[in-house]
Amino acid sequence: MTQTSQRPLRVLAAMSGGVDSAVAAARAAEAGHDVTGVHLALSANPQSFRTGARGCCTIEDSRDARRAADVIGIPFYVWDLAERFREDVVEDFVAEYEAGRTPNPCLRCNEKIKFAALLDKALALGFDAVCTGHYATVVLAADGSRELHRASDMAKDQSYVLGVLDERQLAHAMFPLGDTLTTKDEIRAEAERRGLAVAKKPDSHDICFIADGDTQGFLADRLGGTAEGDILDESGTKLGTHEGAFGFTIGQRKGLRIGHPAPDGKPRYVLGISPVNNTVTVGPVEALDVTALTAIKPRWCGTPPSGPGTYTAQLRAHGGETEVSAELLDDTLSVSFTEPVRGVAPGQAVVLYDGTRVVGSATIATTVRRETAAAG
Repeated sequence: MTQTSQRPLRVLAAMSGGVDSAVAAARAAEAGHDVTGVHLALSANPQSFRTGARGCCTIEDSRDARRAADVIGIPFYVWDLAERFREDVVEDFVAEYEAGRTPNPCLRCNEKIKFAALLDKALALGFDAVCTGHYATVVLAADGSRELHRASDMAKDQSYVLGVLDERQLAHAMFPLGDTLTTKDEIRAEAERRGLAVAKKPDSHDICFIADGDTQGFLADRLGGTAEGDILDESGTKLGTHEGAFGFTIGQRKGLRIGHPAPDGKPRYVLGISPVNNTVTVGPVEALDVTALTAIKPRWCGTPPSGPGTYTAQLRAHGGETEVSAELLDDTLSVSFTEPVRGVAPGQAVVLYDGTRVVGSATIATTVRRETAAAG
Protein backbone atom coordinates (compact mmCIF):
# COMPACT_ATOMS: atom_id res chain seq x y z
CA MET A 1 0.00 0.00 0.00
CA THR A 2 1.10 3.61 -0.56
CA GLN A 3 2.42 5.41 2.47
CA THR A 4 -0.46 7.07 4.32
CA SER A 5 -0.91 8.64 7.72
CA GLN A 6 -3.81 8.48 10.16
CA ARG A 7 -2.87 11.88 11.54
CA PRO A 8 -1.86 15.20 10.03
CA LEU A 9 1.90 15.56 9.75
CA ARG A 10 4.13 18.59 10.11
CA VAL A 11 5.54 18.75 6.60
CA LEU A 12 8.39 20.85 5.24
CA ALA A 13 7.78 21.33 1.51
CA ALA A 14 10.93 22.03 -0.52
CA MET A 15 9.77 24.60 -3.09
CA SER A 16 12.21 25.19 -5.95
CA GLY A 17 10.06 27.82 -7.64
CA GLY A 18 8.87 25.33 -10.27
CA VAL A 19 5.45 23.90 -10.99
CA ASP A 20 6.04 20.35 -9.66
CA SER A 21 7.14 21.37 -6.16
CA ALA A 22 4.35 23.97 -5.95
CA VAL A 23 1.65 21.43 -6.81
CA ALA A 24 3.21 18.89 -4.42
CA ALA A 25 3.06 21.44 -1.57
CA ALA A 26 -0.54 22.30 -2.46
CA ARG A 27 -1.58 18.64 -2.47
CA ALA A 28 0.10 18.06 0.90
CA ALA A 29 -1.76 21.03 2.40
CA GLU A 30 -5.05 19.93 0.81
CA ALA A 31 -4.57 16.47 2.39
CA GLY A 32 -4.76 18.13 5.80
CA HIS A 33 -1.08 18.27 6.70
CA ASP A 34 0.49 21.24 8.48
CA VAL A 35 2.74 22.43 5.66
CA THR A 36 5.54 24.98 5.69
CA GLY A 37 7.27 25.95 2.45
CA VAL A 38 11.02 26.41 2.22
CA HIS A 39 13.15 27.53 -0.72
CA LEU A 40 16.77 26.42 -0.66
CA ALA A 41 19.18 29.20 -1.58
CA LEU A 42 21.91 27.09 -3.16
CA SER A 43 23.80 29.74 -5.08
CA ALA A 44 26.30 32.07 -3.48
CA ASN A 45 25.55 34.50 -6.32
CA PRO A 46 21.76 34.43 -6.86
CA GLN A 47 21.62 37.81 -8.63
CA SER A 48 21.54 36.27 -12.09
CA PHE A 49 18.12 35.29 -13.39
CA ARG A 50 17.02 32.10 -15.10
CA THR A 51 17.48 32.06 -18.89
CA GLY A 52 14.58 30.18 -20.44
CA ALA A 53 14.59 26.65 -19.04
CA ARG A 54 18.17 26.75 -17.79
CA GLY A 55 19.37 27.23 -14.27
CA CYS A 56 17.57 27.35 -10.96
CA CYS A 57 17.92 28.69 -7.43
CA THR A 58 17.84 32.32 -8.62
CA ILE A 59 16.12 35.32 -7.05
CA GLU A 60 13.36 34.78 -9.60
CA ASP A 61 12.85 31.20 -8.39
CA SER A 62 12.76 32.30 -4.75
CA ARG A 63 10.08 34.87 -5.55
CA ASP A 64 8.06 32.35 -7.56
CA ALA A 65 8.18 29.91 -4.64
CA ARG A 66 7.09 32.62 -2.18
CA ARG A 67 4.15 33.63 -4.38
CA ALA A 68 3.08 29.98 -4.65
CA ALA A 69 3.24 29.56 -0.87
CA ASP A 70 1.12 32.69 -0.44
CA VAL A 71 -1.53 31.31 -2.79
CA ILE A 72 -1.53 27.93 -1.03
CA GLY A 73 -1.74 29.75 2.30
CA ILE A 74 1.29 28.27 4.03
CA PRO A 75 4.24 29.86 5.87
CA PHE A 76 7.36 30.29 3.76
CA TYR A 77 11.07 30.63 4.47
CA VAL A 78 14.33 30.78 2.55
CA TRP A 79 17.17 28.66 3.93
CA ASP A 80 20.74 29.34 2.89
CA LEU A 81 22.46 26.05 2.09
CA ALA A 82 24.81 27.52 -0.52
CA GLU A 83 28.02 26.57 1.28
CA ARG A 84 26.88 22.99 1.87
CA PHE A 85 25.74 22.74 -1.77
CA ARG A 86 29.08 24.07 -2.99
CA GLU A 87 31.04 21.54 -0.94
CA ASP A 88 28.88 18.45 -1.42
CA VAL A 89 27.59 18.91 -4.96
CA VAL A 90 29.57 21.45 -7.00
CA GLU A 91 33.05 20.56 -5.71
CA ASP A 92 32.21 16.86 -5.94
CA PHE A 93 31.11 17.39 -9.55
CA VAL A 94 34.37 19.15 -10.47
CA ALA A 95 36.53 16.57 -8.65
CA GLU A 96 34.79 13.68 -10.40
CA TYR A 97 35.36 15.17 -13.84
CA GLU A 98 38.96 15.94 -12.95
CA ALA A 99 39.39 12.24 -12.13
CA GLY A 100 37.94 11.21 -15.51
CA ARG A 101 34.54 10.15 -14.16
CA THR A 102 31.01 11.25 -15.11
CA PRO A 103 29.00 12.27 -12.01
CA ASN A 104 25.27 12.87 -11.56
CA PRO A 105 24.87 16.08 -9.52
CA CYS A 106 21.07 15.71 -9.15
CA LEU A 107 21.54 12.38 -7.39
CA ARG A 108 24.23 13.86 -5.16
CA CYS A 109 21.97 16.80 -4.32
CA ASN A 110 19.17 14.47 -3.23
CA GLU A 111 21.59 12.47 -1.10
CA LYS A 112 23.54 15.31 0.51
CA ILE A 113 21.20 18.30 0.46
CA LYS A 114 17.48 17.54 0.25
CA PHE A 115 17.45 14.33 2.27
CA ALA A 116 20.45 14.95 4.51
CA ALA A 117 21.07 18.62 5.31
CA LEU A 118 17.44 19.68 4.76
CA LEU A 119 15.88 16.60 6.35
CA ASP A 120 18.16 16.71 9.39
CA LYS A 121 17.31 20.36 9.97
CA ALA A 122 13.60 19.65 9.46
CA LEU A 123 13.60 16.83 12.02
CA ALA A 124 15.52 18.97 14.50
CA LEU A 125 12.79 21.60 14.18
CA GLY A 126 10.03 19.08 14.83
CA PHE A 127 8.84 18.37 11.29
CA ASP A 128 7.72 14.83 10.44
CA ALA A 129 8.49 14.75 6.74
CA VAL A 130 10.07 16.55 3.80
CA CYS A 131 7.87 16.91 0.73
CA THR A 132 9.27 17.36 -2.80
CA GLY A 133 7.90 17.39 -6.33
CA HIS A 134 9.72 14.23 -7.40
CA TYR A 135 7.79 11.59 -9.33
CA ALA A 136 8.26 8.47 -7.19
CA THR A 137 6.30 6.65 -4.47
CA VAL A 138 7.01 5.54 -0.92
CA VAL A 139 5.18 2.33 -0.02
CA LEU A 140 4.54 0.97 3.45
CA ALA A 141 5.43 -2.73 3.40
CA ALA A 142 3.65 -5.41 5.41
CA ASP A 143 6.46 -5.49 7.98
CA GLY A 144 6.18 -1.75 8.59
CA SER A 145 9.28 -0.79 6.62
CA ARG A 146 9.27 1.83 3.85
CA GLU A 147 10.06 1.01 0.24
CA LEU A 148 10.83 3.33 -2.66
CA HIS A 149 8.97 2.49 -5.86
CA ARG A 150 8.76 3.92 -9.35
CA ALA A 151 6.12 6.55 -10.09
CA SER A 152 2.80 5.35 -11.46
CA ASP A 153 3.69 6.98 -14.78
CA MET A 154 7.00 5.60 -16.07
CA ALA A 155 7.34 8.51 -18.49
CA LYS A 156 7.86 10.88 -15.53
CA ASP A 157 9.51 8.48 -13.07
CA GLN A 158 12.42 10.01 -11.11
CA SER A 159 13.22 7.13 -8.78
CA TYR A 160 16.69 6.80 -10.35
CA VAL A 161 17.91 10.02 -8.74
CA LEU A 162 16.32 9.00 -5.41
CA GLY A 163 18.02 5.60 -5.27
CA VAL A 164 20.53 6.97 -2.73
CA LEU A 165 17.87 7.31 0.00
CA ASP A 166 18.03 4.85 2.89
CA GLU A 167 15.07 3.53 4.88
CA ARG A 168 15.38 6.18 7.58
CA GLN A 169 15.18 8.93 4.98
CA LEU A 170 12.29 7.24 3.19
CA ALA A 171 10.37 7.16 6.48
CA HIS A 172 10.39 10.97 6.38
CA ALA A 173 9.91 11.49 2.62
CA MET A 174 6.68 12.54 0.92
CA PHE A 175 6.18 12.56 -2.86
CA PRO A 176 2.59 13.71 -3.56
CA LEU A 177 2.97 13.54 -7.35
CA GLY A 178 4.27 9.99 -7.59
CA ASP A 179 1.11 7.89 -7.42
CA THR A 180 -1.12 9.85 -9.78
CA LEU A 181 -1.39 9.05 -13.47
CA THR A 182 -1.29 12.61 -14.73
CA THR A 183 0.63 14.10 -17.62
CA LYS A 184 2.80 17.16 -17.17
CA ASP A 185 0.14 19.18 -19.02
CA GLU A 186 -2.40 18.04 -16.41
CA ILE A 187 -0.04 19.07 -13.58
CA ARG A 188 0.23 22.50 -15.20
CA ALA A 189 -3.57 22.65 -15.58
CA GLU A 190 -3.93 21.77 -11.89
CA ALA A 191 -1.49 24.53 -10.99
CA GLU A 192 -3.53 26.97 -13.05
CA ARG A 193 -6.78 25.88 -11.35
CA ARG A 194 -5.11 26.46 -8.00
CA GLY A 195 -4.09 29.96 -9.07
CA LEU A 196 -0.36 29.19 -9.07
CA ALA A 197 1.52 31.58 -11.36
CA VAL A 198 4.21 28.95 -12.05
CA ALA A 199 1.71 26.92 -14.11
CA LYS A 200 3.36 27.96 -17.39
CA LYS A 201 6.93 28.29 -16.13
CA PRO A 202 9.34 26.16 -18.21
CA ASP A 203 11.00 23.18 -16.57
CA SER A 204 14.66 23.55 -15.66
CA HIS A 205 17.02 21.08 -17.28
CA ASP A 206 20.67 20.18 -17.66
CA ILE A 207 22.82 21.02 -14.62
CA CYS A 208 21.18 23.59 -12.37
CA PHE A 209 24.38 25.36 -11.33
CA ILE A 210 25.59 25.76 -14.94
CA ALA A 211 22.93 28.18 -16.16
CA ASP A 212 24.40 28.70 -19.65
CA GLY A 213 24.74 24.96 -20.28
CA ASP A 214 28.47 25.22 -21.07
CA THR A 215 29.78 22.38 -18.91
CA GLN A 216 33.21 22.36 -20.56
CA GLY A 217 33.66 26.09 -19.97
CA PHE A 218 32.51 25.72 -16.36
CA LEU A 219 35.04 22.96 -15.76
CA ALA A 220 37.84 24.80 -17.57
CA ASP A 221 37.34 27.82 -15.30
CA ARG A 222 37.68 25.65 -12.20
CA LEU A 223 40.39 23.28 -13.33
CA GLY A 224 42.93 25.87 -14.42
CA GLY A 225 41.96 26.50 -18.01
CA THR A 226 42.86 24.37 -20.99
CA ALA A 227 45.54 21.69 -21.02
CA GLU A 228 46.25 20.26 -24.46
CA GLY A 229 46.41 16.48 -24.69
CA ASP A 230 46.27 13.70 -27.28
CA ILE A 231 43.32 11.93 -28.83
CA LEU A 232 44.32 8.31 -29.48
CA ASP A 233 42.79 5.31 -31.19
CA GLU A 234 42.65 1.90 -29.49
CA SER A 235 46.14 1.02 -30.73
CA GLY A 236 47.61 4.21 -29.23
CA THR A 237 48.01 6.08 -32.53
CA LYS A 238 47.61 9.83 -32.18
CA LEU A 239 44.62 11.13 -34.14
CA GLY A 240 44.39 14.70 -32.88
CA THR A 241 44.53 16.92 -29.83
CA HIS A 242 42.06 18.27 -27.29
CA GLU A 243 42.00 21.11 -24.76
CA GLY A 244 41.34 19.12 -21.61
CA ALA A 245 40.26 15.54 -20.97
CA PHE A 246 37.70 16.77 -18.45
CA GLY A 247 35.61 18.10 -21.36
CA PHE A 248 34.73 14.60 -22.60
CA THR A 249 32.37 11.83 -21.54
CA ILE A 250 32.26 8.13 -22.40
CA GLY A 251 30.16 7.57 -25.53
CA GLN A 252 30.59 11.14 -26.81
CA ARG A 253 30.59 11.46 -30.59
CA LYS A 254 30.40 15.18 -31.34
CA GLY A 255 33.15 17.72 -30.80
CA LEU A 256 36.10 15.32 -31.21
CA ARG A 257 37.69 17.39 -34.00
CA ILE A 258 39.70 14.50 -35.38
CA GLY A 259 41.51 15.52 -38.54
CA HIS A 260 41.06 12.34 -40.59
CA PRO A 261 38.30 9.70 -40.77
CA ALA A 262 38.48 6.15 -39.49
CA PRO A 263 39.62 3.51 -42.03
CA ASP A 264 36.07 2.16 -42.27
CA GLY A 265 34.61 5.65 -42.62
CA LYS A 266 32.36 5.22 -39.58
CA PRO A 267 32.07 7.67 -36.69
CA ARG A 268 34.28 7.31 -33.64
CA TYR A 269 33.24 7.65 -30.02
CA VAL A 270 34.99 8.36 -26.76
CA LEU A 271 35.96 5.02 -25.18
CA GLY A 272 38.23 6.12 -22.36
CA ILE A 273 39.45 9.21 -20.49
CA SER A 274 42.78 9.25 -18.69
CA PRO A 275 43.29 12.34 -16.51
CA VAL A 276 46.72 11.07 -15.45
CA ASN A 277 48.27 11.60 -18.89
CA ASN A 278 45.46 13.83 -20.23
CA THR A 279 44.55 11.51 -23.11
CA VAL A 280 41.22 10.60 -24.68
CA THR A 281 40.82 7.25 -26.45
CA VAL A 282 38.29 6.88 -29.27
CA GLY A 283 37.03 3.97 -31.34
CA PRO A 284 34.04 2.40 -33.09
CA VAL A 285 30.62 2.32 -31.48
CA GLU A 286 30.84 -1.46 -30.98
CA ALA A 287 33.73 -0.91 -28.56
CA LEU A 288 31.30 0.83 -26.19
CA ASP A 289 29.51 -2.46 -25.47
CA VAL A 290 29.80 -3.24 -21.76
CA THR A 291 29.10 -6.69 -20.38
CA ALA A 292 29.82 -6.14 -16.67
CA LEU A 293 30.77 -3.51 -14.11
CA THR A 294 31.78 -3.03 -10.51
CA ALA A 295 30.26 -0.29 -8.36
CA ILE A 296 31.25 1.17 -5.01
CA LYS A 297 29.67 3.19 -2.18
CA PRO A 298 26.38 1.28 -2.30
CA ARG A 299 23.31 2.78 -0.64
CA TRP A 300 20.30 0.58 0.01
CA CYS A 301 16.65 1.57 0.17
CA GLY A 302 16.11 -0.93 2.97
CA THR A 303 17.92 -4.16 3.86
CA PRO A 304 21.01 -4.83 1.68
CA PRO A 305 20.62 -7.86 -0.61
CA SER A 306 22.44 -11.06 0.39
CA GLY A 307 23.92 -13.42 -2.17
CA PRO A 308 23.57 -13.19 -5.95
CA GLY A 309 20.26 -12.01 -7.40
CA THR A 310 18.53 -11.09 -10.63
CA TYR A 311 17.33 -7.52 -11.06
CA THR A 312 16.77 -4.84 -13.64
CA ALA A 313 19.17 -1.89 -13.69
CA GLN A 314 18.93 1.71 -14.80
CA LEU A 315 22.15 3.49 -15.71
CA ARG A 316 21.09 7.07 -16.39
CA ALA A 317 18.29 9.37 -15.30
CA HIS A 318 16.28 9.05 -18.51
CA GLY A 319 17.48 5.61 -19.56
CA GLY A 320 15.59 2.36 -19.85
CA GLU A 321 15.91 -0.82 -17.79
CA THR A 322 18.19 -3.73 -18.58
CA GLU A 323 18.28 -7.20 -17.01
CA VAL A 324 21.27 -7.95 -14.78
CA SER A 325 22.62 -10.32 -12.19
CA ALA A 326 24.25 -8.64 -9.21
CA GLU A 327 26.03 -9.57 -6.01
CA LEU A 328 27.45 -7.54 -3.13
CA LEU A 329 30.96 -8.65 -2.17
CA ASP A 330 32.93 -6.75 0.49
CA ASP A 331 30.92 -3.57 -0.06
CA THR A 332 31.53 -3.70 -3.83
CA LEU A 333 28.64 -4.43 -6.16
CA SER A 334 29.42 -6.77 -9.05
CA VAL A 335 26.94 -6.49 -11.94
CA SER A 336 26.72 -8.59 -15.12
CA PHE A 337 24.42 -7.67 -18.01
CA THR A 338 22.25 -10.23 -19.80
CA GLU A 339 22.78 -8.21 -23.00
CA PRO A 340 25.63 -5.73 -23.55
CA VAL A 341 24.84 -2.05 -22.97
CA ARG A 342 26.55 1.05 -24.33
CA GLY A 343 27.77 4.35 -22.98
CA VAL A 344 28.40 3.21 -19.39
CA ALA A 345 30.89 5.47 -17.63
CA PRO A 346 32.66 5.36 -14.28
CA GLY A 347 31.11 7.90 -11.94
CA GLN A 348 27.57 7.23 -13.11
CA ALA A 349 25.09 5.53 -10.77
CA VAL A 350 23.72 2.06 -11.33
CA VAL A 351 20.31 1.69 -9.67
CA LEU A 352 18.89 -1.79 -9.11
CA TYR A 353 15.16 -2.57 -9.24
CA ASP A 354 13.05 -5.53 -8.19
CA GLY A 355 9.96 -4.91 -10.26
CA THR A 356 8.99 -1.33 -9.43
CA ARG A 357 10.84 -1.37 -6.08
CA VAL A 358 14.18 0.43 -5.87
CA VAL A 359 16.69 -1.92 -4.24
CA GLY A 360 19.55 0.56 -4.06
CA SER A 361 22.20 2.54 -5.87
CA ALA A 362 25.98 2.42 -6.26
CA THR A 363 28.63 4.44 -8.11
CA ILE A 364 30.20 2.74 -11.13
CA ALA A 365 33.94 2.22 -10.61
CA THR A 366 35.02 0.00 -13.53
CA THR A 367 33.47 -1.51 -16.64
CA VAL A 368 34.28 -4.60 -18.70
CA ARG A 369 33.83 -4.29 -22.44
CA ARG A 370 32.84 -7.05 -24.81
CA GLU A 371 35.66 -8.78 -26.69
CA THR A 372 38.44 -6.46 -25.50
CA ALA A 373 37.52 -7.00 -21.83
CA ALA A 374 39.15 -3.65 -21.12
CA ALA A 375 38.46 -2.02 -17.82
CA GLY A 376 36.95 1.44 -18.22
